[in-house]
Amino acid sequence: MTGPVPDLVTEDDLLTAEPAATLSVRGRRWRLLPADERVSRALGQRHGLPEVVARILAARGVGLEEAEAHLNPSLRTAMPDPSSLRDMDKAADRIARAVIEGEPIAIFGDYDVDGATSAALLRRFLKAVGSDARIYIPDRLAEGYGPNSDALRLLKEEGARLVVLVDCGTTAHEPLEAAAAMGLDAVVIDHHTAEARLPPALALVNPNRLDETGALRQLAACGVTFLLLVALNRALRRLGFYDGTGRAEPDLLALLDLVALGTICDVVPLVGLNRALVAQGLKMMARRSNAGLAALADCCRIDRKMDAYHAAFLLGPRINAGGRIGRADLGALLLSTDDPLEAAEIAGRLDAHNQDRKEVEAAVLADAILQAEAAPKDDPILLVAGANWHPGVIGIVAGRLKERFNRPACVVAMENGIGKGSGRSMPGIDLGGAVIEARRSGLLLTGGGHPMAAGFTVAEERLADLRAFLRDRIATAAGGGPIAAPDMDLDGTLSVAGATPDLANWIGRLGPFGAGNPEPRFLIKGARIIQPRIVGERHVSCFLQGADGARLRAIAFRAMDDDLGHGLLTAQGTPWTLVGIVRRDEWNGQVRCQLHIEDASPDWRG
Repeated sequence: MTGPVPDLVTEDDLLTAEPAATLSVRGRRWRLLPADERVSRALGQRHGLPEVVARILAARGVGLEEAEAHLNPSLRTAMPDPSSLRDMDKAADRIARAVIEGEPIAIFGDYDVDGATSAALLRRFLKAVGSDARIYIPDRLAEGYGPNSDALRLLKEEGARLVVLVDCGTTAHEPLEAAAAMGLDAVVIDHHTAEARLPPALALVNPNRLDETGALRQLAACGVTFLLLVALNRALRRLGFYDGTGRAEPDLLALLDLVALGTICDVVPLVGLNRALVAQGLKMMARRSNAGLAALADCCRIDRKMDAYHAAFLLGPRINAGGRIGRADLGALLLSTDDPLEAAEIAGRLDAHNQDRKEVEAAVLADAILQAEAAPKDDPILLVAGANWHPGVIGIVAGRLKERFNRPACVVAMENGIGKGSGRSMPGIDLGGAVIEARRSGLLLTGGGHPMAAGFTVAEERLADLRAFLRDRIATAAGGGPIAAPDMDLDGTLSVAGATPDLANWIGRLGPFGAGNPEPRFLIKGARIIQPRIVGERHVSCFLQGADGARLRAIAFRAMDDDLGHGLLTAQGTPWTLVGIVRRDEWNGQVRCQLHIEDASPDWRG
């Protein structure tokens, strides 16, 4: 690596910086990630890594034996035998028989990105072997999450003899009982938490079944679906489907772009098999061989190789927009088409829906913030409700409130006396468990979730009781005191001059980044804020200037209206301590480095 070698943060550095940290504009406590320095040095020597990069690996628990797989994730070594999952062979054999015998197949999926990619994966494979399938995605507002008896009956009436449910179905007892009664075979491919009693499906493949080993429990549904395709291809080969027909086996590796997209957007840990799937899938995504992804990338004006950032923040939200604001099946149809004209038309619709979603979200968020600001400051949870709020954006708004007010938040859209609610939580606060208890106590019509997120429906007259119930539950979980802001973990400290494109390139080798493998975060001390201004959609851009005159571009996304944005906009020429992520910035053929600011503090030394 050329250019200045970044300094590493030490415990003394952080102790010295503590007065600044206590004044963080976002109320965070900055914490150095611990690392075994002996392991760090050994990693650097064995793999030729700069000291800062080796320390990042060591702090993430990557040892000498794991480093090669982390730096160069490979499906060859990470891929399990799909048959290790219960019911996988039964599922593959039933679908293979349907393909061979020409039986009509339907695919029932969820309306989020994981559901859309799972449905598109299966449909693309089936089309490649001459057996197209009908995709059905339920309407979020009219049908809710998961399969319902009316939809399955419709598919049966249309002629389907087999329905494959992807990213849903694990707890769909009544709908699958109805399917069995009407003679519709059902195969479930899912990853959601299972109960001891399973619904009556012909096969239920889910690494989170209670009778599974748990070795693959972190897979998204699209990852489980990819394993199904491997097993299905093997079953077709075993049954002689390809023999003497001249039909080539589908290129499974070419489908990994969809697996990467769904895995990233479902925010599952990018470790182990997930890491290998995403790493290889991003290589496929860069080829733009999927007509739908290429068309959507054009709508997003992505003019460079697509990466995890593009998947999570540009492509994913547009695919989700169909289920939130528009037609629920648009994402799956986009990702499964090979027609560039059809892809361009659907991508344009999704892009328009996404813009509508932003406007709807902004209006709901503004109202929700007013309610949240009026709530008692010592409330351990926010619960806000509105009569004209769109249910398709309440989950996003709940997440925004959680970030802004540093408390778990629930947002409820009321209509005709019934509220549809969505909540987001903080580490250590099991919101899903609290919602399930509220349902069992009779406060909710429906409700469930997991520790960090929950959904529910509530009668309007029980809203105050629900608020009190959740307040007591969350206060107890928090020990009766205020919920502490989560620490911001730091990987090191940099000078302005040390944030170079070379460093960004080295950091890029540690990706793909996401849940379970976050992008490294650095602290820059005593940088002067130069030319702060508002850009784009409520972002704050500026330059950082070091004591030696070196400059670095920086940006704080969606910060215009919060304390971080206000501080940067009024800090012209004054020194600040900043925390953020170092990324490559390519513009007009030039490669530079940019800091994505996540937190800051006025420099306490003046």
